[in-house]
Amino acid sequence: MNAILLSVCIPVYNFGSFIGETLASIIPQATGEVEIVVVDGASTDNTAEVVQSYQQTFHRLRYHRLEKRGGIDRDMAKSVEIATGEYCWLFGGDDIMNRGAIKKVLDEINHKHDVYLSESILCRKEMTPIAKHRMLNLTTERTFDLRYNKDRKEYFRRARNSAAFFSFCSAIIFRKSRWECVCVDDTFYGTCWAHAARIFGMQQNGLTVKYLPDPLLKKRGENDSFMDKGIVHRCGIAINGYTKIADTYFGHDSSEAFHIRRALRNEWPLGAFFRMRITVESAGQHEQRMILDRLALKLYSDRVFTSRVNLLAYRYTPFFILKMIKLTIDLWRSFLTKRK
Repeated sequence: MNAILLSVCIPVYNFGSFIGETLASIIPQATGEVEIVVVDGASTDNTAEVVQSYQQTFHRLRYHRLEKRGGIDRDMAKSVEIATGEYCWLFGGDDIMNRGAIKKVLDEINHKHDVYLSESILCRKEMTPIAKHRMLNLTTERTFDLRYNKDRKEYFRRARNSAAFFSFCSAIIFRKSRWECVCVDDTFYGTCWAHAARIFGMQQNGLTVKYLPDPLLKKRGENDSFMDKGIVHRCGIAINGYTKIADTYFGHDSSEAFHIRRALRNEWPLGAFFRMRITVESAGQHEQRMILDRLALKLYSDRVFTSRVNLLAYRYTPFFILKMIKLTIDLWRSFLTKRK
């Protein structure tokens, strides 16, 4: 038997509608050096049946069902714990692996870097491609050692969104032995970003990250599992989790923390805060407005002019003006749609 070099680790919960398509994209290209590990966080749908049907034809597919739902952080950690590969590729149970991706990764891990970060193609829910989901302002392969100040600062400056800071699990391949050497503060469990915190925890002893600009997968959009409690809650998951990472590993006033907040602002721009404010105020959701205010304060806490102006605009723009702007934008979009 071949030694396992790569474990594709897939944490799932109620993904019976998607996991079959995911596995079908991986199995045909999985060589004898590859295993697939599916950790099921106590799904209540047909996830188990779908995975077990693929086990009949691919014997290096391991299925581990948890007795109760523990959350994505613990499910991801469990999938890595039971993996046997030298490297682990965290992979979403609704994403699709591109042809040739495993060969590319197996070739890359021969260079023994700690982490590989892949681009992806953003798609609609039915997997119609939309655009390349770029995470760094780079078009060529590049290796950074985040232990060193110069490399780290350049890497952070090039970040376009939180995926550059390991938020998108399907884009991350890492050496398992490095992962196991890091203990993560329990307070990160439940944030949805314990895996990112663990990777940043590797920095002290060196953390080489190789950026791969060619997309290795298709990312299923419009299928955000964290939207079940509303848009403000989803926004809070991103901002609270990543500002905690920034403050813990770099300090609030560091340039690294600034770039983490900048990347978050790219994902949650001022316009998004205006729309959320309109939604909660129209519904009379005063507690949600208070939560939103705290998130805006965290996101625009940088001591730069633009952040302060944006925070003031969010706080003090009259509600009726926001409504008029939204109405104007909606009418314009409707007009453009009819012209098409």
